[in-house]
Amino acid sequence: MSTLTRARCRLQAHPTALDAALAAGVLICMVAGSFVDPHGPDGVRWGLRTPDPLSLVLMTLGAAALVFRRRAPRTVLALAGALSVAESVTGDPRAPVAMCAVIALYTVASTTDRPTTWRIGLLTMTVLTGAAMVAGPLPWYAQENLAIFAWTGIGATLGDAVRSRRAFVQAIRERAEKAERTREEEARRRVAEERLRIARDLHDVVAHHIALVNVQAGVAAHVMDKRPDQAKEALAHVREASRSALGELRATVGLLRQSGDPEAPTEPAPGLDRLDELAGTFRSAGLRVEVARTDEGTALPAAVDLAAYRIIQEALTNVQKHAGTSARAEVSVVRVGPHIEVTVLDDGTGEDREHAPGGGHGLLGMRERVTALRGTLTTGPRYGGGFRVHAILPVKTRASAARDNTP
Repeated sequence: MSTLTRARCRLQAHPTALDAALAAGVLICMVAGSFVDPHGPDGVRWGLRTPDPLSLVLMTLGAAALVFRRRAPRTVLALAGALSVAESVTGDPRAPVAMCAVIALYTVASTTDRPTTWRIGLLTMTVLTGAAMVAGPLPWYAQENLAIFAWTGIGATLGDAVRSRRAFVQAIRERAEKAERTREEEARRRVAEERLRIARDLHDVVAHHIALVNVQAGVAAHVMDKRPDQAKEALAHVREASRSALGELRATVGLLRQSGDPEAPTEPAPGLDRLDELAGTFRSAGLRVEVARTDEGTALPAAVDLAAYRIIQEALTNVQKHAGTSARAEVSVVRVGPHIEVTVLDDGTGEDREHAPGGGHGLLGMRERVTALRGTLTTGPRYGGGFRVHAILPVKTRASAARDNTP
C-alpha cells in the first residue's frame, strides 16, 4: 500500500480531523487575503491594510463552522452565508468570508439530490451576490461581486459532480455485488438440479436391475436341484443384469468426478433406440412385454429421449415387482403432433403396488422428469384391473427450439 493510500485511509477514518485541518487552512487563506488590497495605487499590494477585530471575528466564526460541515451541512451553510452577508454590509469588504460559504455549499451539493442543490445553490448565489451589490461599498459591477457569483456557482457544480460520481460508483458496486450473488444462486440452483437428476437416474438404474436380479436369483434358487440348465440360464441373466447395472452406475457417478480425475465414461445416455433391448431384459425375467411404436424417424432431444426411456424402465420395473407373476405389459410410443406419447399398461392383479397414490420414489421420479420437460404425466388403476402410466412429452424442448431459431 502506497503512502498516499495509507494517508487517505487515515483521513477517511477521522473525518472530523480532516475538517478541522480544512478549517485551519481556510482561516489562514482568509487572514492572508485580508492583508491584500486589490485596489492599491500600484495594483494588488500586500500589507497596505490590516484586518480589524470585526473581520477577525467573522473569519474565525466562518472557519470554525466548517469543522461541523459533515454533521449539519445546511446549518453550516446558513451560518457561513449570514457571516458573508455581514462582511458585505459592514463597509469595505476586508476579508473574503464568502470562501466559507462556497465550501459549505459544496458540502450541501455533494450530500443531497440535484433538485435540492439547484434550489439551495441559486438561493445562496442570489443572496450573497445581491447583498454585495446592493449593500456593499463597491459598485454593483465590481469584479469582487461577480467573483462571489462565480465561486458559489462553482462550489455547487463541483459538489453535484462529486455526488454524481459517488452515486455512479455505488451503482456499479451494487450491480457487481448483485451479479455475484446471482451467479452464486444460479450455481447453487444448477448443483441442486444436477443432484436431483443424478438421484433420479440412480434410483431408476438400481430399482430396475436389482428387481431383475432378485427375480432371476429366485428362479435359480427354485430350479437349482431339478433343472440345473434353467438355473444356469437364470444366473447368466443375473450376471448380465448386474454388469449392466454397474455400467450405468459408473456412467452416472462419473459425472461427479473432479477435473483432475480419470476420464469419465463417454457412453451416451440410454434412449428409445434401446427400447427393444430393455424389453428383452424383462422378457428374460419372465415378464411378457409387447412393444408398439409409431415414432420411427422422430429425432428427440437427449433429455426427452432419456426421460421416455426412464419412464418405461420404471413402469416395467413396477410391473415386474408388484403386478404378479402372470401379468402382461404393453408399451406404446406414439408421435402425436408436437408431442411424443409414452404409455405403459399392465393387467396385473397384485395388491402391493408402488403405483398407489402416495407411493414410493418411482412415481415421484417420473413426475419430476416430465415436469422438468414441461410435459404431463397421468398414472392410475385401469378399469377391470391393472395399471396405466401415460406421459406426454414435447418433441422439442425450449433449448432445442432456441437453437433451431438461431440464424
